[in-house]
Amino acid sequence: MLKGFKDFLLRGNVLDLAVAVVVGTAFVAIVTAFTEYIINPLIAALGGDNDMGWGFQILADNPATFVNIGAVVSAAINFAIIAAVVYFVLIVPANAAKKRFATEKSDEKASAEDLLIQIRDILEVQAGSAGAHAKDVPNS
Repeated sequence: MLKGFKDFLLRGNVLDLAVAVVVGTAFVAIVTAFTEYIINPLIAALGGDNDMGWGFQILADNPATFVNIGAVVSAAINFAIIAAVVYFVLIVPANAAKKRFATEKSDEKASAEDLLIQIRDILEVQAGSAGAHAKDVPNS
């Protein structure tokens, strides 16, 4: 039972997944820091003289009723950056690899079909010529 678990953990896919999770977590931290320290101040500047940033307060005497539009915009920018990196770093190369390997497989299939057609034609010619020789030979 433990040997099976060990084999499962040492399988390449599990290790690759673990590395991807760690790298992804580190990347999210980078993007979050970028949005927090660069994008958020820029968005807060759009809020003008509002101390809380870009948004509006529903009740003037209650800070808990502040609708923070800047935080939503910041989260959307954060998502867009992560989605773009995932798309261009993972999806585009994966699709290119699939396309390249699928083309090779279809070429192999076409080559195999051509080879089988040639073998069939050769066998038909051989069967036809063997039959012609059999007709030419008189019965003794």
